Amino acid sequence: MSIDNFLLASLTPESRKLIVSRSIPVVLPLREILYEANDTPEYAYFVTSGLASVVTSMLDGATAEISFIGREGLVGAFHLIGPAEVPTNCFMQMAGSALRIPITDLKEIFDTSEEVRERILETVQEQALTIGQISTCNRLHESQERLARWLLMARDRTQSDELNITQEFLAEMLGARRTTVTMVAGAMQRSGYIEYRRGKVRIIDQKKLEAAACDCYKVVKRLYDGLYKETPGIALKKAAW
Repeated sequence: MSIDNFLLASLTPESRKLIVSRSIPVVLPLREILYEANDTPEYAYFVTSGLASVVTSMLDGATAEISFIGREGLVGAFHLIGPAEVPTNCFMQMAGSALRIPITDLKEIFDTSEEVRERILETVQEQALTIGQISTCNRLHESQERLARWLLMARDRTQSDELNITQEFLAEMLGARRTTVTMVAGAMQRSGYIEYRRGKVRIIDQKKLEAAACDCYKVVKRLYDGLYKETPGIALKKAAW
């Protein structure tokens, strides 16, 4: 049997077995809540397909996405490294699957296994730096640049040119009006970058989309590609259980 989470794939078989033996595979429907702000979650998730959004919510109900996690990472990593309350929410933006492990079990492994701890700290660092870059992006860059960056990041994490996402959801995640997203997505479609139909976006020309994105995409792509650098190439492969 194979496993499609890149963090787990970067581990030695012995370390991977420590985690997999205490985990179960689960299906994660659209909008499934993985953790809520300021609460300690019961489980952590090694995502194997789909996309989980990390979102900040304001008192007036406004939300903005500050990061997301796909097959490269772990939902719940920030809860392992210290006692601070995590002020974000996380839910499935694209339906998928994961290996689910009790957070207490993963914390025990994190504390006792140097290899597991190092790999998880790498993904925490990548997530933290990505959050900082996206926060800057949301403040400084235009809607078309941000939408192109978002689509490319989603493609990297799902390993797919086809993304199930509505314009309403994109507007919510980008902190933009739906009419703005409709206008920008329409322009991208007419230019041949993407095809958009009934809640599905298909990337037609990745190179053109990269040219339309802001520099933030290059920054977060380097961070993403640099994960698990001590085991080069293994993050792109499936690992045997």
